Amino acid sequence: MKFGAITIKDIARELGISASAVSKALKDSYEISEKTKKLVLECAKKHNYQPNPMARSLKQGNSKALGIIIPTIDNNFFSQVINGVESVAYSKGYNIIMTQTHESYELELSNTDLLTIRAIDGLLISLSTETKDISHLKRLHDQGLPIVFFDRVSNEINTHKIIADNFRGAYEATTNLIKAGYRNIAHLTSSINVSITAERLKGYEQALEENGIPVKEHYIKYCPQGGKDVDEVQQALNELLDAPDKPDAIFTATDRVTTTTLALLHRMHVKIPTDIALLGFTNTQLADVLNPPLSQVFQPGFEMGKKATEMLIQLIEARRPVEEFETVVMPAQIFMRDSTKRP
Repeated sequence: MKFGAITIKDIARELGISASAVSKALKDSYEISEKTKKLVLECAKKHNYQPNPMARSLKQGNSKALGIIIPTIDNNFFSQVINGVESVAYSKGYNIIMTQTHESYELELSNTDLLTIRAIDGLLISLSTETKDISHLKRLHDQGLPIVFFDRVSNEINTHKIIADNFRGAYEATTNLIKAGYRNIAHLTSSINVSITAERLKGYEQALEENGIPVKEHYIKYCPQGGKDVDEVQQALNELLDAPDKPDAIFTATDRVTTTTLALLHRMHVKIPTDIALLGFTNTQLADVLNPPLSQVFQPGFEMGKKATEMLIQLIEARRPVEEFETVVMPAQIFMRDSTKRP
């Protein structure tokens, strides 16, 4: 079934009234009772019926537009993902419509509604840090909209997913810190709601446990806004640096948390790595020219964007219903630089 394929006749059949009555109700005609209008509008909303030309082009399957929802574009990783998406979409004759949630669940809902009204053929999405309920996406998926998740994913919908190897990246990063001689390693991470948080936390904890280092709960700090709110990162750093057993290294779990942490440590006149070492997930291409050069876990953002788009277009253009889906896990790279060198 093509997403948005419900017609006026389908609504009429479900409600047991004529197609003419449905059409008039949708146009708010005086000939139709308020009770019937209400029933028609509720049914249309339930099935995502869009009585406009764009919806008709979607029904015919020829809008040639892909919707993309990302947390924020001022993030090195997501910028690289978008470049990967564009490299495939344009070559296949598709346009893209991009929206940002700015880590807001309400904006994610609004953006989803906006994109479906614009008659997209499929949706690429990385969930916001606030998103716990994905019923808005389940409804669209059940109606036939092809959806592919990337980076921040949900297992509540059976579809393709593209992620970095979050566990392995965090595990190897923490292991490298331990090999460099650090034992008191703190972990600054994102919202507990987000899939990458649990995967990276697990990698961090396993590396500590395998090396006989106890996991200290007060070393694990959550930043619900994913680094967008500077104050929450500042508070986490204050708590770590004021602790009696102050950590000698910090492993940060997201691009924005990493760059915000680096900036705040400089502002606090904390010397890196003399006072504290820093290693984190970040896709900045300036890591080796920062002061000091920053140790990083680098995700293949461009390749993830390409792969996600290829898989979404395959779903859109499939001649038969797709019943088997894949979770693609791409390797992350670790680069050790001066920010983690022992003084």
